[in-house]
Amino acid sequence: MDVISRLDRRQVIKAGTAIAGLAMLGASFPAFAQRAQGPAEVPVDELMKAGDLPDLAIGPDNAKVTIVEYASMTCGHCMHFHTTVFPEIKKKYVDTGKVRFIFREFPLDARAFAASMLARCAGPEKALSLIDALFHTQADWAFVKTNPTPKLFEIAKQAGFTQESFDKCLTDQKLLDQLTAIHSRANETFGVNATPTFFINGKRLQAAPNIEEFDKVLEPLLAQG
Repeated sequence: MDVISRLDRRQVIKAGTAIAGLAMLGASFPAFAQRAQGPAEVPVDELMKAGDLPDLAIGPDNAKVTIVEYASMTCGHCMHFHTTVFPEIKKKYVDTGKVRFIFREFPLDARAFAASMLARCAGPEKALSLIDALFHTQADWAFVKTNPTPKLFEIAKQAGFTQESFDKCLTDQKLLDQLTAIHSRANETFGVNATPTFFINGKRLQAAPNIEEFDKVLEPLLAQG
């Protein structure tokens, strides 16, 4: 059975039961308790508390502003943000040392879990680059009705994966559990129930995630003494 087909609905909570075929993997599914609307602000100390997996972050640790994004690799809005808006944020705020940006996984379906697992297995130096590559090629693997594994492997090979390391990654029970824990904590503690969700110094971005809306929030924070 294809390794991705092992990441079924039940595995989002507890891995171990495989599904037959890949047809079900194209749709998202409510694996966790849902909230109609999360809090507008969460405690920064709680938000920044370390988990089992290190944060995937760029920008200085002591930046005045920290943006935390919860995203799913199969989310079209997340793809749009990362391919169009994020490069502007990076150039204007992260590369200039003003903002620290943290990417956290909130997988919405089995394929999103698989992609997130591959990014983590790539290692801290390559994880964000692989995430970028996966978002740029999302249409080739996230929504296709055919087996997505060959395309995912093709992308993963660019990050140094072999067939052996690829298969080993996608059957890593501990890693799956760790990503599930990130998802659970985001939902239960911070009310995250959709992607992308952004917290800027603990405050949820309530507007559309375009550069103009980020500017409106970031510029006043950066102007503070």
